[in-house]
Amino acid sequence: MSMPARNLLAPEPAATVANDLAIVLTLPPRRPPQFERLRAVLSMIAGRILPPVIMLAFVFIVWELLCSQPGATLPPPSKVLANSWELIVDPFYDRGGLDKGLFWHLLASLQRVALGFALAAVAGIGLGVLIGQSTWALRALDPIFQVLRTVPPLAWLPLSLAAFRDSNPSAIFVIFITAIWPIVINTSVGVRNIPEDYKNVARVMRLSGIEYFVKITLPATVPYIFTGLKIGIGLSWLAIVAAEMLIGGVGIGFFIWDAWNSSLIADIIVALIYVGLVGVLLDRAVAAVGTLISRGTSAN
Repeated sequence: MSMPARNLLAPEPAATVANDLAIVLTLPPRRPPQFERLRAVLSMIAGRILPPVIMLAFVFIVWELLCSQPGATLPPPSKVLANSWELIVDPFYDRGGLDKGLFWHLLASLQRVALGFALAAVAGIGLGVLIGQSTWALRALDPIFQVLRTVPPLAWLPLSLAAFRDSNPSAIFVIFITAIWPIVINTSVGVRNIPEDYKNVARVMRLSGIEYFVKITLPATVPYIFTGLKIGIGLSWLAIVAAEMLIGGVGIGFFIWDAWNSSLIADIIVALIYVGLVGVLLDRAVAAVGTLISRGTSAN
């Protein structure tokens, strides 16, 4: 028995129209793309920027309240700004000799760190690969490295001054000897943790020593290497500030020590803030390079 044909011209029942209207009314309105971008920006501000800003404001308020009390030995933030305003707004001045702005002191320190850290990176990666691949080298060198890496960085300074007879290479050597140990240790661990399948593929393909290093060792150990480099750059920045307090000359460490001798506590606080900011930037720069390189390498 056939169903009766539906008359398309006939009006819809009232209930059907009411249901369709209810569905349309309950649909969320389409928002323009500009609104979505604004919402994403506000969400980022609320999630990432606002918490540290609130915490910094809290720290400065507590600092201001505590150091504004009678008998306080440290200046509050308001006094730091008042006493060191010229130093903050003009870090590029150069009046000759050691009377320079913070930019030039930081630049001198960064130059020493760059050279010492570069030497430590080259030597540390090379030694780490050697120790990781050779059991004999591991047994021969590991006890020596374990003893040397426990020596405090500044303990090397008198020996380096006696050897180089100059403050600048002595500071560079202190940076080198401080940064090399985490690079060596992390690189060797990365080499020893290369998957056995990679080694088997290298044997099947009969890769030479250089080809094995470029195609297998280096890509597989990049995360370990850059972990050591991140630790090394942080230790280098710590070591140079301490070393420059003793060797003198242009450098952020000497600036801090000279400000202490001149009883300029506000200048010391400003310099420490700069030191912390530069340290964070160095850490982030090494991490960014490591991320970029690790994305472009694969042990195939």
